[in-house]
Amino acid sequence: MPEGDTLFRTAATLQKAIGGRVVTRFETVLVQLERVDVDTPIAGRTVEQVEAHGKHLLIRFSGDLALRTHLRMNGSWHVYRPGERWQRPRHVMRIVIATDTWEAVAFDVHVAEFLTPAAERRHRELTALGPDLLAEAFDAGDAQSRLRARGDRTIEVALLDQRAVAGIGNVYKSEVLFLCGVWPFAPVAALDDATLTLLIDTARDLLRANVAPASGEAIVTYRGLRRTTRRADPGERLWVYGRARKPCRRCATEIEVRATGPDARLTYWCPQCQRIGAGATPRADG
Repeated sequence: MPEGDTLFRTAATLQKAIGGRVVTRFETVLVQLERVDVDTPIAGRTVEQVEAHGKHLLIRFSGDLALRTHLRMNGSWHVYRPGERWQRPRHVMRIVIATDTWEAVAFDVHVAEFLTPAAERRHRELTALGPDLLAEAFDAGDAQSRLRARGDRTIEVALLDQRAVAGIGNVYKSEVLFLCGVWPFAPVAALDDATLTLLIDTARDLLRANVAPASGEAIVTYRGLRRTTRRADPGERLWVYGRARKPCRRCATEIEVRATGPDARLTYWCPQCQRIGAGATPRADG
C-alpha cells in the first residue's frame, strides 16, 4: 500500500504539473464523480492546490470544491503530456484531469469523492486523522498521546492506525521497529515514553528522507523508490521488509515474518536486534 511519502511525492508532482492551471477536460468512470460533474462541471475550473493528508490526496478546484482520493492497495496517479501513451491500460483508468500542458490520470482508484468545505470539515476519515508525520506543524506530543491511548494494542498495529499518527504503512512499520530495536508484538502499554518518542522521531525522519521528488518528469510511482538503509545499492535499500529467512544486515540472524490482523498484514523483524518489549503480551481483553 502507498505510504505517507508516496502521497507527499504524488501531491508535489501533481501540484507542479497541473497546479494553477485551468481544467480543459475532466473524465471519469466513477458514477459518484460523474453526478457532481454534470451538475457543476469540473472543466473550466482552476486547480488551486494539490495536497496530501496522511494517505489521502486532496485536489482543490476553484469554486470551493475538492476531490479526495485514497489509493488503497493498488491505486496510483500518473502525469502525461497530452497525447502521450499511457503506461497503464485504459480499462483501469478511473479519473482524468486534463490541462493545456499535462494530464493527471488516476488508475485503479476506487475511493474518490468531491467535497465542499462543509463536507470536508465533518468528513469522518479526514477529521479523525492523527498528526501527519510529513506536516510542517507536526505535533509529536499529540502523536505520542494518541499512541499511548492504544495501550492494549501491539505496537505494530498501533503504528498503522492513521487515527494515532498519519503516514506510516506496512513497509515503514517494520523498518521503524527494526531501527528502534522494538519487538513488533509488544503492547503499547509495555513501552515507555522514551521508546514511543524514538519510534515517532524515527518514522518522521525516514519519511522526510524519502520525499525528495524523483528526477525528471517521470510517471508518479512508489515502487523501488523507498530507502531506509541509506545505502546506494538498490538491493540493500531496506533493513528487514520483504527479507524473510534472509540474514539480518546487522547481526546475520534470520529475519522472521508473521501475518497479523484481519487483513493479514505482514510484519518482518530480527529476533536478535529487536528485544525492547520482547516477551510482553497484550491483555486478554485487548
